[in-house]
Amino acid sequence: MQPMLPMEKYFGQFELVHAFYGAMPTGVSVSETGRIFVCFPKWGDDVQFTVTEIVEGELQPYPSLETNLVNTGNITMSFVSVQSIVADGRGTLWVLDTGAPNFSEPIQGGAKLVAVDLSTNTIRRVYTFTEDVVLPTTYLNDVRLDFRVGRAGYAYITDSSSRGPGAIIVVDLENGDAFRRLNGAISTSPDPYFLPKVEGEILMNRNPDGSTFPFRLASDSLAISPDGKVLFYAPLTSRQLFSISTEALRDSRIQDMNLSQYVQYWGEKGASDGMITGAKGTVYAGDYENNSIRKILPNGAMETIAHDPRILWPDTFSIGPDQYLYVIVNQLHRQARFHYGRDLREKPYSLLRMRIDEFPAPTFS
Repeated sequence: MQPMLPMEKYFGQFELVHAFYGAMPTGVSVSETGRIFVCFPKWGDDVQFTVTEIVEGELQPYPSLETNLVNTGNITMSFVSVQSIVADGRGTLWVLDTGAPNFSEPIQGGAKLVAVDLSTNTIRRVYTFTEDVVLPTTYLNDVRLDFRVGRAGYAYITDSSSRGPGAIIVVDLENGDAFRRLNGAISTSPDPYFLPKVEGEILMNRNPDGSTFPFRLASDSLAISPDGKVLFYAPLTSRQLFSISTEALRDSRIQDMNLSQYVQYWGEKGASDGMITGAKGTVYAGDYENNSIRKILPNGAMETIAHDPRILWPDTFSIGPDQYLYVIVNQLHRQARFHYGRDLREKPYSLLRMRIDEFPAPTFS
């Protein structure tokens, strides 16, 4: 009789919210009234709508079908390829459009931040960017908001470029003025010594012709403290967690070359895609190498709250008014670009949730 050998322990209680049998999702956001929105960037899948709302178990284009159809004659009022969506807790869904399908150079006017009024389901305002803010190499990845500073608040956006400088883009929501901060800094750049390993294999770009090159993505993960005073961030290809005072980010008197001295290092949290903050100041972060979700307490202590083989690349997080942590699981690492042109993803992709007994961090007083 063969002896029973020890096995890896899995833990964390998840519920399936939605199963996706079409295109691969990346972003999710739950509004203060419990509405659930999901986005699908155009990375090669057949994306019918780049922004959707889950209504009675079905995906509906949001805020309309027309907005999800690319209008080359009015590119700023239509969605091109949306990477992230964030409901701000006070009636607005913020849509971050990369304007860069298949990681191309951003289409002029296509890269934008769009405010959608959740009460009327209409676009209220569009913020576009100048060429010195959204570079030819820019890939707009995630956004966090704070309405307690300035006249209309500020937005903070990560540029997770794979071939140019990473950065945090700061946007004054009153006038749309935007500028790059920590441009090409160590903390916003890929870790050159990091070799990601997922499902036991090294993750790297592998082309159909047999050529390979390292997988490198700059600043991606983003979370803001409950008081809006600290921004947490991390490159996608790194296990390190950093933070910086939002006041320093906004202060144009501090030259960008000197801004890194305001950066705080929090240690290794695991390699993350999604990250978010709860009302108690807890930072929740994925660990895509270990099929896990981790939390970082305000005192810096870290704890793994879920470890499950179903967490195949935890992407975006959202915390709902029901005190659940929502997470998109999308098998990103199984895409064809990492496997010599062979798509190894297995449908469905999933939206999961787990109880955390914590509300989302507020964006306003």
